[in-house]
Parts: sequence; structure tokens; C-alpha cells
Amino acid sequence: MSRIGNAPITVPENVEVKIEGQKITVKGPKGTLEREFHKNMTVAMEDNVIKITRLDDEPYNRSLHGLTRTLIKNMIEGVTNEFARELQINGVGYRVQKQGNDLNLVLGYSHPIIFKAPEGITFDVPNPNTIIVKGIDKELVGQTAAVIRTKRPPEVYRGKGIKYAEEVIRRKEGKAGKK
Repeated sequence: MSRIGNAPITVPENVEVKIEGQKITVKGPKGTLEREFHKNMTVAMEDNVIKITRLDDEPYNRSLHGLTRTLIKNMIEGVTNEFARELQINGVGYRVQKQGNDLNLVLGYSHPIIFKAPEGITFDVPNPNTIIVKGIDKELVGQTAAVIRTKRPPEVYRGKGIKYAEEVIRRKEGKAGKK
């Protein structure tokens, strides 16, 4: 029995949800999101409450049940409140600047890296060592933050690189500290 999948989703007043076949469209104050859900899931809405049911109790359908509910809940949350992911840059001379909608990353390479913002993503740079990725699609925000992090992942010996704000880098001792 899926506790997450069986939980109903209450739709706020300022959000409009439209279900057509296997496609759901969520429209709110921040924007519009569309997603197709699996054919084994049934999504029904009555009185501003969305219920998700599954075809049968096969393991694959049970796993899809909670996933479908969570994806729809995230869509509703995203069009009312934007999702944000914060990245921090550590290292001497490492910094970031915002150029229009793009980021100019100086990460110790021989050239600066220009990172173009995907459709639906905005960047906020409160200081030269912090990037805040914002958007209404939680999946796209997380993916964009992960791609930025791959430009210079954190290094375990000195702690240099791009890391998530809540991430803790476990530092290692160098060769000299082994004696």
C-alpha cells in the first residue's frame, strides 16, 4: 500500500489544473507546466482535490503510484512558489558574474566558462561566490544546478570547486599527514 500515492493533493485557489487523457496541465501565478503520466495511473480531480489510483498491485505500478503523485504535487508547488537551489564557489580566484541571463564562471581554467540559462531558469548572483538557480520545474532546477557543479566539482584535499550550499565536503589529509 502506497502511503504517498494514496494521499490526496489539495489544489490552491490560484492554481488551475486540467487533465486530458494521460496529460496534466498546471497553470498558476508563476507559469504553466505540462507533463504526461504513465498509462497505468489514473488521475482524477473533484472539488479541488486530485486523487491518483493505479491499475493493479504489480511492483512496477506500485512504484509509479507514489512517483506520479509526487511529480504532480511538485508541479503545483512550482507554479505557486519557485524552486531554488544554491551553489557556492570555493577557491582562490574562483568567481561568478551574471551577464544578462547567462553566467560567466572563472574557475581556474585558462578561459572563462559561459553557461547559458535553459528555458525557464533564472540565475541570481548575490555575491561573486554564490549562485542561486531558480525556476518552476523542480527537475530542471536540480539538473541545471548539477550541470553547473560539474564544471569544477569540489576537490577533497583543498575543498576548492563548486558545491551545493548544504553539501559537506569530507576533507582528506595529504601525503605528508600520513606519518
